[in-house]
Amino acid sequence: MNETTRHCVMRERFFRRDRRSVPAARKFAHETLVDWALTEGFRCEDVLLCVSELSTNALLHGVPPGRGFRLFLRYDGDVLRAEVHDSGPGVPGIVDAGDGEGGRGLLLVAALADRWGVSDRKPGKAVWCEFAVRREAVREAADGALPSALRERAENWGALLPAD
Repeated sequence: MNETTRHCVMRERFFRRDRRSVPAARKFAHETLVDWALTEGFRCEDVLLCVSELSTNALLHGVPPGRGFRLFLRYDGDVLRAEVHDSGPGVPGIVDAGDGEGGRGLLLVAALADRWGVSDRKPGKAVWCEFAVRREAVREAADGALPSALRERAENWGALLPAD
């Protein structure tokens, strides 16, 4: 037998239809990433921003009065997946928001996550996003070295700064 058995860890939490649920979902996601040792050498802030955006979309567009949404976080060693389930109708998509103040949530998710999508459920839908986990970057961070991906990113940003 040459197959590798892959174990996955998962956490979930229910949030009520309340404005305090978005920061609570973000806090839950952060605590989970800390417990799974995915805060150093990983795109933790990208994950947290996506969780905030998906949670906000669920509250604004997908959660009927008297209901809530559920956040699932799953990690299998290679991919971190965040899913927000709600019971509302409709299929979310990226819209051209123009100069308006809203409508950019899924655009941010699409830009930050490696993959994202929408799955049907009865009732409602699940909107999800995935992030590839580079084990060597997480290991480098645990050893105290600046991960190569962050080093490259920092060098690229440095080129944008004005010269003295």
